[in-house]
Amino acid sequence: MGKMTGFMEFERQEEQYEAPVARLKHWKEFVHELPDDKAKVQAGRCMDCGIPFCNNGCPVNNVIPDFNDLVWHSDWQQALEVLHSTNNFPEFTGRICPAPCEAACTLGINEAPVGIKSIEHAIVDKGWDMGWILPQPAAHKTGKRVAVVGSGPAGLAAAQQLARAGHDVTVFEKNDRVGGLLRYGIPDFKLEKSHIDRRVEQMEAEGVRFVTGVRVGDLPAEGPGAKVTDWSKEQRTPQQLLGEFDAVLLAGGAEHPRELPVPGRELDGIHFAMEFLPQQNKINAGDRVKGQIVATGKKVVVIGGGDTGSDCVGTSNRQGADKVVQFELLPQPPEQENKPLVWPYWPIKLRTSSSHEEGCERDWSIATKEFVAGTGKDKNKVKAIKACRVEWKDGRMQEIPGSEFTLPADLVLLAMGFVHPLGSVLEVFGVDKDARGNAKATVDDETGYATNVPKVFAAGDMRRGQSLVVWAIREGRQAAREIDRFLMGCTELPR
Repeated sequence: MGKMTGFMEFERQEEQYEAPVARLKHWKEFVHELPDDKAKVQAGRCMDCGIPFCNNGCPVNNVIPDFNDLVWHSDWQQALEVLHSTNNFPEFTGRICPAPCEAACTLGINEAPVGIKSIEHAIVDKGWDMGWILPQPAAHKTGKRVAVVGSGPAGLAAAQQLARAGHDVTVFEKNDRVGGLLRYGIPDFKLEKSHIDRRVEQMEAEGVRFVTGVRVGDLPAEGPGAKVTDWSKEQRTPQQLLGEFDAVLLAGGAEHPRELPVPGRELDGIHFAMEFLPQQNKINAGDRVKGQIVATGKKVVVIGGGDTGSDCVGTSNRQGADKVVQFELLPQPPEQENKPLVWPYWPIKLRTSSSHEEGCERDWSIATKEFVAGTGKDKNKVKAIKACRVEWKDGRMQEIPGSEFTLPADLVLLAMGFVHPLGSVLEVFGVDKDARGNAKATVDDETGYATNVPKVFAAGDMRRGQSLVVWAIREGRQAAREIDRFLMGCTELPR
């Protein structure tokens, strides 16, 4: 796997970033992929470790040692074939996946792990540059029709697999453009939307039909911050889809955000992250957004320490925020994990994103107690946050006496995660929910991903809740396999 002694001879090769002072002036990607020679050296570090834990660390089970070996031997086209055999969209995961495969790398026990994500990034970008990635239409049509509701990574992966199996696939998306949270949620500086567009072109050439601006279901717009005007007036009812299609896959995202019910929550200037982030995506795409939420010249407080919070930090900095502070309720994690204890599982450790490096004050074990209004003409606007420090004992949070403080804030962004999908789609279809409010669809038998409603399946965030893009791709691929089995009685689609 790579060079037999490469892990002893070569150092880890890191992708280079454009300097913060330069990248804050634009919304483009700023990560420079490894050149061929450095990618080859990085691939040469892959050990002949016997049991490649990286394969299982990766939710789509990428055949990592094999494509590393092929890159080491400069067989880039075959490496692309191996990569695509398990992952429909490696240009997405090569940019925004946190790389659990690297956490599981055997070399990572006592050395820096192989830079698997950077190799994946280099392989797929070379594939596009060389013209190796082409449409793969089915040789024969089955005559079966499948509707996919939601065009995020789960819906796109399922649609592509089903189309290649010969089914006629139509993808319905409520927004005006395809991509789901990839399109409206992830900032352009992490994922430029041209990557989505060229995959859509490929899929259209493979026979997939995309219908945008359509809300599936007959309930009004819902969820925090939603307005009826957010949606197209065009709708499809469950009865229409079930009558027109042989199977329906529900693959929407987990968009219901976690609320922060403290005094002053109703004040102007307090917004969920998914009210804030998509607006900038639309502006970057050339749209006009009336009343855009902007951080320009403001003291911004981001509540929530995960990836969405980091995206709010990077977006606020590019909009010209005066100051950005990020709070996290949990304690600060260690800078270095205890590898013998956690390997090969995903470790809890301090992670500093590129957005944090661009300018952000971070604080941990902070609980928000109240949002404070201004005075006079600002009496309905948030002007400060009253918070306190907390400690955790026996899994319970306790306020530290005398730790209360007040922090100025003109804009507060709530990025505390998502609890479940918006419920209306599941409700109008009559799909049973699990205890967390997700679609109840098992994966442990040959009716995997099937709901209690005949012909209706669920995958991705709709089924498992908020998760990673790589998990969404896995779910979409596996759901496609089960739908193909349901339609044809057997399936040749890969697991």
